[in-house]
Amino acid sequence: MEVIPAIDLKGGRCVRLYQGDYDREQVFSDDPVATALEWERQGARRLHIVDLEGARDGRPVNLPAVEAIAARATATLQVGGGVRDLATAQHLLAAGAQRVVLGTAAVETPALVEAIIDGWGADAVVVSVDARDGMVALRGWRTASQVTARDLLASMVERGVRRFVYTDIARDGTMTSPNYAALEEVVAATQSAVLAAGGIASVEHLVRLAQTGVEGAIVGQALYVGAFSLAAALGRVGQAASS
Repeated sequence: MEVIPAIDLKGGRCVRLYQGDYDREQVFSDDPVATALEWERQGARRLHIVDLEGARDGRPVNLPAVEAIAARATATLQVGGGVRDLATAQHLLAAGAQRVVLGTAAVETPALVEAIIDGWGADAVVVSVDARDGMVALRGWRTASQVTARDLLASMVERGVRRFVYTDIARDGTMTSPNYAALEEVVAATQSAVLAAGGIASVEHLVRLAQTGVEGAIVGQALYVGAFSLAAALGRVGQAASS
């Protein structure tokens, strides 16, 4: 299982939000590039980058920071937040992202997902299933939809999606624990790869997540506050996989 550090961008800085609340942010770094390079130094092979203002506003806002990370980082990048049209996806992929992450667009303009897959292949797309009480939230998690997480998974698989991020919004940034039951349901509902996010607070949580069958875990708050080191997480998860 991959352990993937999250870099959430707002105002050009690395921040974390509590349950996706834009009014409850904690700033961890004014230098996203330095943050990305530090995660690489600790062993990260992939980084999950989210333009929080882009997700809210529907257009890239922190693109200069994303481009700066892509120019310096050697880890592979998956980038989301405000990817609502083909031009934005193309720009991110050309700038150095290996995957673009779509959430709102997957619900509102699913043809965009197909267009990216047609142009760059299924590995270039990740659909973010951001759920609150089983229902998908849109536009930076600020708008409720009438789409269930299960229905979004099914419709996206039909359109060729092979990888998802599943986030339980109520757990995100809380460092309580992942929603294992929901993740197990998601993994059982699709043969596509699933990345877990939300609530991770310990290396033991990561080991338990690996047992659910997820491909990877995206970790933010716990790494930034020093609950555990990335190196320790990678080592422990590697040991669990080989035992």
